[in-house]
Amino acid sequence: MIKSMTGFASGKGAFGPHSWTWELRSVNGKGLDVRLRVPDWLTGLEAALRADMSKQLSRGNVTLSLRLSRDESQPDMALNEVAMGAVLDAVARTQEMAAAREMPLAPSTAADLISLKGMMDAGSDVDDPAPVVAQMTSEFAGLLADFIEMRQTEGQALAAVLDEQLGQVATLTAQAAELAEQRKDKMAEALRDNLARVLDNAQGADPDRVAQELALIAVKADITEEIDRLRAHVVAARDLLAQDAPVGRKLDFLMQEFNREANTLCSKAQSAELTAVGLELKAVIDQMREQVQNVE
Repeated sequence: MIKSMTGFASGKGAFGPHSWTWELRSVNGKGLDVRLRVPDWLTGLEAALRADMSKQLSRGNVTLSLRLSRDESQPDMALNEVAMGAVLDAVARTQEMAAAREMPLAPSTAADLISLKGMMDAGSDVDDPAPVVAQMTSEFAGLLADFIEMRQTEGQALAAVLDEQLGQVATLTAQAAELAEQRKDKMAEALRDNLARVLDNAQGADPDRVAQELALIAVKADITEEIDRLRAHVVAARDLLAQDAPVGRKLDFLMQEFNREANTLCSKAQSAELTAVGLELKAVIDQMREQVQNVE
């Protein structure tokens, strides 16, 4: 099923003293244009998010906005892992020595160890971007999935509208074919009358040459090829709508072909009824083209 280029998703996250909200939105575009607004100190985040989006999106003007805040009420402290490691080694050695002398010791708790001098450093690693970036990158997968799901939902609605419009084109094409068949006898009679008038008023004109010219006029007024192409385009468009792949560019090109055939049909109509059908065809095709602009 086709996807729309229009989509939106939002989410929230937190890590340590940092919390954030982000919004992912897109509108139609000729290609894929990804714009990210992320703080510079989050090293590597923009590249990671851009890579994820480039893998799963093919078209659209996509904007990701990130609002990051820091809770200043949380203690700006971090564990001194080197010092804690030394303390744990000392505790383990102490327990071994006590056991060897059969001297039972009360177990130490984490709170006991952390409370020791030098176990916590002020502001050592709290603002290290690496863990924050890792958390954001992990959470972004869910945000992107929600975003793509919305584009799929919008795509289903687009497909329904386009399928209905293709049905109108097919009906109008059938009407045009019927009107063209009905006008054959009238056109043949008109051509014979024209040929007779030309021959009566043309001194020394070559009857065969005149007949060839009138036959050429008849060929130019024939819309059989236009009808056949319109029918083929309807089939091709429905095949594209059934594909699970980005087909927006192909559909856009096909709309140009639809419009070309409708224009030619109108120019060859030579009857009010057929002209009216051709104009209605052009109107429906123009509506389809507007919808196709949103297809990925």
